[in-house]
Amino acid sequence: MHFDTLAIHAGQKPDSATGALATPIYQTSTYAQDAPNVHKGFDYSRANNPTRKALEDNLAALEGVPYGVAFSSGLAAISAIMNLFKSGDHVVAANDMYGGTYRQFRQLYEKYGIAFDFVDASNADAIQAAMRQNTRLVWIETPSNPLLKITDIKAAADVAHANRALLAVDSTLATPYLQRPAELGADLVHHSTTKYLNGHGDVIGGAVLVKDKDLFEQLRFWQKSVGSVPSPMDCYLVLRGVKTLSLRMDRHNQNAQAVAEFLQAHPSVKRVIYPGLESHPHHALAQKQMSGFSGMIAVELNASFEQSMVFASGLKLFTLAEDLGGVRSLVCHPASMTHASVPREERLKNGFSDELIRLSVGIEDGRDLIADLKTGLDRL
Repeated sequence: MHFDTLAIHAGQKPDSATGALATPIYQTSTYAQDAPNVHKGFDYSRANNPTRKALEDNLAALEGVPYGVAFSSGLAAISAIMNLFKSGDHVVAANDMYGGTYRQFRQLYEKYGIAFDFVDASNADAIQAAMRQNTRLVWIETPSNPLLKITDIKAAADVAHANRALLAVDSTLATPYLQRPAELGADLVHHSTTKYLNGHGDVIGGAVLVKDKDLFEQLRFWQKSVGSVPSPMDCYLVLRGVKTLSLRMDRHNQNAQAVAEFLQAHPSVKRVIYPGLESHPHHALAQKQMSGFSGMIAVELNASFEQSMVFASGLKLFTLAEDLGGVRSLVCHPASMTHASVPREERLKNGFSDELIRLSVGIEDGRDLIADLKTGLDRL
């Protein structure tokens, strides 16, 4: 089946009890059993829940893999992946990633004895150079957050597998609609379902999609044992959001392309980073690896730090907030918001300036979004 059909039908049969077409919200903690450990596949909702199972099956189908595991947040999903490993293991990770992921790696898992090297993952040679005998995982984001670097997933997978390591891809900014990492060799595909998959700013959640049954069973064991599960209501809302994913992503792509081209032509703008622009250093790879460029833009202004902050705070349609991927446009100052946990010297070394502003372009009328940005730029 094609993507749009899977989004609506995968994992979502009419309810057997009533015929309801919308997946019911099974708001229950436990289930009646016919005899001890004889049940209909559900005994306790921390272990399994019908609404959550529908979401897991749906997301796995969209990624083209057999197994999905849903979590209470994107970071809970990352924690489950990291608990596949042990003290003494080594991870090669992208040096441009979501600040919460960096914080988890450096402040939690390093103290448990897992070592990390952070490299420019858009360069496969840099990944290879960082590999060690004890490397067990290569972790990449593509597009990355916030600099929107594009990593060659197949090349990264080849390096990881040649060194007997796994490749995990955070594909949150691309979604399964624009990018299919598992088809390019990824072993684990991570999503913050909070973002584009839900798309309406009313859920916190995460998911890991895998091809390998053993990895799946390890992740399910962690999910059950730790209890980092999403609520049935949150699963229902993500399922509802996924049904319109392709429609929304098409609009995000269209609006972001128009906004990026406008910003690139404006004299008050120093730099625009968007994979859909020919000026992006990885534009050709993005064209090859993705079917669209998503809705995220990074921008630096020809302005002082203080003026940049006034610009970010003064927009009307772009709301200043920490999130992305929703129908409503947002503006963020990563250095003081989403990436405040990344040390300044690390950010600057990786080309991430204090002045960088991140735009999450929503699905409003693109003409209104451009007018809002123009007004803000004209104030400068």
